[in-house]
Amino acid sequence: MSFRQGTYKKIYTNININLVDILEVDTDNMTVKCEPLVTMGQLSRTLEPLGLALAVVPELDQLTVGGLVMGTGIETSSHIYGLFQHICLQYELVLADGSVVVCSKDENSDLYYAIPWSYGTLGFLTSVVIKIVPAKKYVRLEYHPCTNLPDLADRFRSESLREQPHQFIEALVYTKDSGVVMTGDLVDKVGVDGKLNKIGKWYSEWFFVQVQKHLECRQQGNKTVVEYIPLRDYYHRHTKSLFWELQDIVPFGNSVWFRYLFGWLMPPEVSLLKLTQPAAVRRLYERAHVIQDMLLPAAALEQALLTIHQEVEVYPIWLCPFKMFNNPGQLKIKSGEWQMYVDIGVYGVPKAKGFETAPSTRRIEQFVTQLQGFQMLYADTYTTREEFRAMFDHTLYDAVRDTLPYCKDAFPEIYGKVNKNVRL
Repeated sequence: MSFRQGTYKKIYTNININLVDILEVDTDNMTVKCEPLVTMGQLSRTLEPLGLALAVVPELDQLTVGGLVMGTGIETSSHIYGLFQHICLQYELVLADGSVVVCSKDENSDLYYAIPWSYGTLGFLTSVVIKIVPAKKYVRLEYHPCTNLPDLADRFRSESLREQPHQFIEALVYTKDSGVVMTGDLVDKVGVDGKLNKIGKWYSEWFFVQVQKHLECRQQGNKTVVEYIPLRDYYHRHTKSLFWELQDIVPFGNSVWFRYLFGWLMPPEVSLLKLTQPAAVRRLYERAHVIQDMLLPAAALEQALLTIHQEVEVYPIWLCPFKMFNNPGQLKIKSGEWQMYVDIGVYGVPKAKGFETAPSTRRIEQFVTQLQGFQMLYADTYTTREEFRAMFDHTLYDAVRDTLPYCKDAFPEIYGKVNKNVRL
């Protein structure tokens, strides 16, 4: 989903695949088996008529299962289920020697735990078995506007850590001191306490703009708003505007005339944007655009938001809580079975005085490492190889690469695919 292009795609052997099918929906074991190029939109369209959904549904339609496995994925149910990797029960891969291997917690477990965040550097993913859960027709969504940072952070954390939390939690931060915390639950009917909002219609206003209006209403003294949103509309609520990236690409995209006449065209495929992006535009994006997701302990939320404001000053900011489970692999926590983390998504044009892409990003990366956090790797990574390996625990990953036949000959290590020097 990055607008950057990896130079390794020109250097290494390209293999064309067509693994685009959902293979099986198992309602007895509550799993779905699919190939790696299956998208989130494809899965939600298939599962919804069956009254089912993935336990974690990363919201952009174009996200693929393979990308979410080899990279990572998160959604507003992640405070219950964890990251996308935590709902994946089995992987099938073709290794560098052409052999096929299946792995799970109980079979080839080292490989199973090493695959997430490995960026295709262990083998070719050919199928995944994923956990599914019962679903309902609507999401009952409450909007909780906050007009100062401590209140917002406290509300966000307390909702995430409740013994019986809401099924969906996220927040959008619009300024250093204001934002909206949203909590949602699955329901079968539209209640009398709120209205139906079909945000998935082609002419609908962009979701993040609708949410901001609830903040403005709260500042005028209005009460908390409740809306009922159709299930797929909710799951893909940020798709049409690519969160808020589309406001920089198509500045008039949220205007009434454009939405009614051409809203059905949105969003453009990110792959098409990359393919048609001139070199001058790529350089402009590098100098004056930030696309980053930082995964940090929820306890450090206020400190993190203030640091990001100081370094980049980009709004809105997306907040999504998730359980970081203490499993083997590259993401490590200090102790315990799990710890509550928050994904801080920063996408847009920096307004901070003195912003410089590389120095500013490096300071944020160092801040993230100091707090035992992690950086999503679809974004630009300016760390050195040593700093990268300090952020991510490579112990299991290195051991697995040593045991797989021809792995090091066929595939670069992760840093060789994600650091800024190998991306255009």
